[in-house]
Amino acid sequence: MVTIASLWLAIVLSAVIVWLASFVVWAVLPYHKTDYKGLPDEEAARNALKPQDLAPGQYNIPNVASRSDLNKPEVKKKFEEGPVAFMTVLPKGVPAMGKSMVLSFVFYLVVSFLVAYLASRTLERGAEYLEVFRMVGTATWLAYGMGIVQDAIWFGRPWSAIAKNLLDALIYGLLTAGVFGWLWPG
Repeated sequence: MVTIASLWLAIVLSAVIVWLASFVVWAVLPYHKTDYKGLPDEEAARNALKPQDLAPGQYNIPNVASRSDLNKPEVKKKFEEGPVAFMTVLPKGVPAMGKSMVLSFVFYLVVSFLVAYLASRTLERGAEYLEVFRMVGTATWLAYGMGIVQDAIWFGRPWSAIAKNLLDALIYGLLTAGVFGWLWPG
């Protein structure tokens, strides 16, 4: 049997490597630069939203309090005229990159820990590199990638952005699989 304690180095090292890869993917490589578009008249939009003093959170336009409201002609008209949008409002000020970087590392640690748990329960001590790689890589890719697909299905996030995130998840999964395969107890 493989214990979680025997996988501590793989857990921490894979989280560090994924954190570094995430930095390269988002800060160095150019393919995420087109994920978000600017508004045609950003100042007008900012000036329209500023007096509302929105608290950080998620908002939608038009907002429908009840599904039964969707049958009301005035609500249907709002949807037909547009815009129809989902919006996330952050706290005022420059986003705190340090806090986000720490939280992302904690997330990578949690994913690596959970994948280690799964691998320790499904793979034997001394398992072949490729067997470990395949199982850990698949589980990690699922953990990093699949949850975001619903954002395209339900919230209109562009499929191109989803595809890029799935590619990121694949990279993170392959890196994690490589670390676990290399450090798997013999």
